[in-house]
Amino acid sequence: MPTQAPFEIAGQHVAPGSRAQIDLPISILPDHTPVGLSLEVIHGKRPGPTMFVSAAVHGDELIGVEIVRRLLRAPQLKSLRGTLLVIPVVNSFGFLNRSRYLPDRRDLNRCFPGHPSGSLGSRLAHIFLNDVVLRCDFGIDLHSAAIHRTNLPQVRISPSDAVTRRMAASFAAPVVLTSPLRDGSLRAVAAAKGTPVLLYEAGEGLRFDEMAVRAGVAGILRVMHAEDMLPAKGITPSRRQSHVCSSSTWLRAPVGGLLRTFRAEGETVKQGDALATVSDPFGKTEEDIIAPHDGILIGRAILPVVNEGDAVFHLAKLLPKAVADTVEDMITQLESDPLFDEDEII
Repeated sequence: MPTQAPFEIAGQHVAPGSRAQIDLPISILPDHTPVGLSLEVIHGKRPGPTMFVSAAVHGDELIGVEIVRRLLRAPQLKSLRGTLLVIPVVNSFGFLNRSRYLPDRRDLNRCFPGHPSGSLGSRLAHIFLNDVVLRCDFGIDLHSAAIHRTNLPQVRISPSDAVTRRMAASFAAPVVLTSPLRDGSLRAVAAAKGTPVLLYEAGEGLRFDEMAVRAGVAGILRVMHAEDMLPAKGITPSRRQSHVCSSSTWLRAPVGGLLRTFRAEGETVKQGDALATVSDPFGKTEEDIIAPHDGILIGRAILPVVNEGDAVFHLAKLLPKAVADTVEDMITQLESDPLFDEDEII
């Protein structure tokens, strides 16, 4: 049986069939506390692809951190072929401050490819990209909605990328959304340099969502099996294909006031359906938010107080072959999996 050579990173060597936690130095805080980029390297005995899974590029997106924690404890990893690099918290500064952003209010996901002598975000982006991401054949980056919003579990791909399309089919999230690459984002820069990145979006900032976490763990394991990194044993195949959406739009509050929603994420709607009503505090005026076309709700606002123009519903257009009961069937499958103990969730 062929074995692979040790995996070298940051001057350390991880032997085949072993795992190690590695800390990449990033900076020193004003009080002289060192800050690093921590990752775990799981190096299989047998050759295979090198893959990364990252979370908390935005520091308040905690769902990805929980997905990573459960992934690291998955017994299937004992049979790993190739190498898995797992980064639970990319943006430690935002994570500690419960903030999406870096201390200078920059968005790390607009700082790539970064520079070794640039801003704090630019330096962190440079180290993460070059020392981790570009060492890999492909990767999965985990995200959630911002605070006061929630997302239906979904993966995002670029229309022309065959690798992420294949990964998305294996992941089997309820929704696959084709979305353009944004300048300065990890996904755009990594793709340009030859490392395809699948982006997973689910749940709400600063909150856990059990179904979103389970869908994330299950999807990652399915991708690893499909890419010949894990055997099929213990990995539940999806019962339904994903909804594939070609475009999406945010529906905004027509006026400011109190928001009462009638529909939730994951529901399919028809053109003309009333999705919510915005009322003034006296109850004298009401304005409905109406679906402008058929589609599926892939995100929505949580906060019941809105200003005029606030994004309320994220509505995606379904391709004609979409199956109406995909989301319900996937939720039923996730609910039928064994429940985690309370200390596995909190």
